[in-house]
Amino acid sequence: MGALIRQNSVNRPNIISRCRKQAETSLSPQLLTPALESSNTLPPMAAVTRLFRSSASSSSAAAYFTRRSLTTAAATELRSQSCIPRIDPKGRNFQWVFLGCPGVGKGTYASRLSALLGVPHIATGDLVREELSSSGPLSKQLEEIVNQGKLVSDEIIINLLSKRLEMGETKGESGFILDGFPRTVRQAEILTEVTDIDLVVNLKLPENVLLEKCLGRRICSQCGKNFNVATIDVKGENGTRDISMAPLLPPPNCVSKLITRSDDTETIVKERLRIYNEKSQPVEDFYRSQGKLMEFDLPGGIPESWPKLLEALNLDENEDKQSAAA
Repeated sequence: MGALIRQNSVNRPNIISRCRKQAETSLSPQLLTPALESSNTLPPMAAVTRLFRSSASSSSAAAYFTRRSLTTAAATELRSQSCIPRIDPKGRNFQWVFLGCPGVGKGTYASRLSALLGVPHIATGDLVREELSSSGPLSKQLEEIVNQGKLVSDEIIINLLSKRLEMGETKGESGFILDGFPRTVRQAEILTEVTDIDLVVNLKLPENVLLEKCLGRRICSQCGKNFNVATIDVKGENGTRDISMAPLLPPPNCVSKLITRSDDTETIVKERLRIYNEKSQPVEDFYRSQGKLMEFDLPGGIPESWPKLLEALNLDENEDKQSAAA
């Protein structure tokens, strides 16, 4: 078993000045909506730095974890991609990004890893939905964008993210797993200016499977948990793999409270997939060129995919849980 390593926060000198400079050069003021320019809203790039400044009192968020030796075929494949998850010798927490098409399961796997590793899972999709339900200054503008299946602009996403990061800073969070950000090369460049990303995990499924998954998604209006009523059994053609996924059904007390997301219609889902595929390749290439991109083809549902993902990431669920609790 690998040596036990404690994840501590580290200081990042000059990060504020670098972020201010990036804000001036990357985000032109005329692109911001009036709502974003209000006196109650933090400047996008100045605020987005708040997560990436480690807190000296972040012991509650510090993660303990172990690494297994690289003996699996998945780890061998990682070596060939030059993106084995790395440990900062100074003890910095995980700083990972999850990419993937809408419905692929980024939130599911990112949240599981978040709990396992003791770092916050920050999903920009959730931030958008929270703003939509809040009747805040951006809610009407976001509603129009989401209902058309369009991508939310860089400025709005960064603004929402900055608020979440500031809240996390006050709680002493350190490290992160980002889900749904960055979606454009511009966003990736901005993120690079303010912090070091250790690993980018690109989850992949065939498009016909993604469509079925999205149309089967349900949310409990009471507890907020996500479920999926679709039974997926897709036979591979022209050399592609078979994929079977059992439904993720709710407990009896949630059945009568299930709702469908307003953007989970066939027309909107297809448009979202089209836009994502159009925008994602440059982002993947951006991280691939840095040796940080790990492609992971999901073999099936959670029971099949979760152990394989841990294996590919060189993590052991039982060891990491025990270490995190130490």
